[in-house]
Amino acid sequence: MITAFVDMLGLLMVVPLLPFYAMRLGGGGLVVGLLVSSFSVAQLVSAPLWGRVSDRYGRRPALLIGLGAAAVAYVIFGYAETLWLLLASRLVQGAGGGTVGVIQAYVADATEPENRAKSLGWLSAATSLGVTIGPVIGSATLAWGRPAPGLVAAGLCVANMLFAWRYLPESRTHTVLDPAVRISRPREAVWRVLSHSAEPAPRLIWIYAIAMGAFQAMTSVLALLLAHQHGVTERTIGFFFMYIGATGVIARAGLLGPLVKRLGEPRLSRLGILLLATGLATLPLARSYLALALVVPLVPLGTAFTFPCITAILTRVIAAHERGLYMGVQQTFGGVARVIGPISAGWAFDHLGPGVPFWTGAVVVLGTLALGAGMEEYIRPKPEPAAVPT
Repeated sequence: MITAFVDMLGLLMVVPLLPFYAMRLGGGGLVVGLLVSSFSVAQLVSAPLWGRVSDRYGRRPALLIGLGAAAVAYVIFGYAETLWLLLASRLVQGAGGGTVGVIQAYVADATEPENRAKSLGWLSAATSLGVTIGPVIGSATLAWGRPAPGLVAAGLCVANMLFAWRYLPESRTHTVLDPAVRISRPREAVWRVLSHSAEPAPRLIWIYAIAMGAFQAMTSVLALLLAHQHGVTERTIGFFFMYIGATGVIARAGLLGPLVKRLGEPRLSRLGILLLATGLATLPLARSYLALALVVPLVPLGTAFTFPCITAILTRVIAAHERGLYMGVQQTFGGVARVIGPISAGWAFDHLGPGVPFWTGAVVVLGTLALGAGMEEYIRPKPEPAAVPT
């Protein structure tokens, strides 16, 4: 949890500043979308590879390599004086950022199936706490100069690596598999999601990807919307992200566990989808700070209930020896959505109007309700076989 928190803290120190850095260098909405998406381009290629590496060699080495890549990326970001260097920083971090699925597999390894949604919720709470604090720290460190946010984030990554190397134990147990058990290759797992979309695991991955794409599209142009409608600047944007992050922390740490027990993961994920879609649809309509304060929490509440539940269900419908692989595949499809979402959102913001990216996202998120129908059947405990009388 500490490793995930510090990792997200560093990331959110720089991500809210990215649109303002890009605009200072002559970029518009489309350029911002391309920069945000470039991280996901590199991540979608690397995620299944890191998942399989973690299945074979352990979660811990993959995490350490990812943290090292992030540190290098933040240094490049700090000294970027061209759009090309900003792009390079995103690509380097994305190549090591395929370890998101590894972190999820690590948590799944260490928890029982019935507790995974809650544990993944705590993991999300830790990252949301980073989302809460990171933007404010990033904006504050600008007082030390424009390179400061990137350099401070890099220092945090190095400290995180040392902490993980010293205190993070390996979660994957080394078991000998039956020789008859075949382990899929990354490209085979990706192809199965495409060719067997009616199966539970592919359906869950599609829900995750579509919702993530809509959420990332919103994130990429939110600063532009707030600047356009409310006069927000790079020195005040951090407070909006802090508000979003704080809501996410409260939802994941305080609400998710009890609601999972009461509703179950499938029903709670559907509630999350409804909240996320409502938040996206109403954000452009909020014309005052009071309206924003009421509408903005719907988005982090929606993601808090959707993503941990979908991921928890996924860990229960796939074999344990392929858990890291499919967590990586989920990140790959999420990565594709993170590419398409921000680019299309940036183009739509520039050419169709500030509200269009948000309303489009709301529609496609609502469409995932059909994919989640009947998911309860796949996670219901199997009945014990009847005893044979002797």
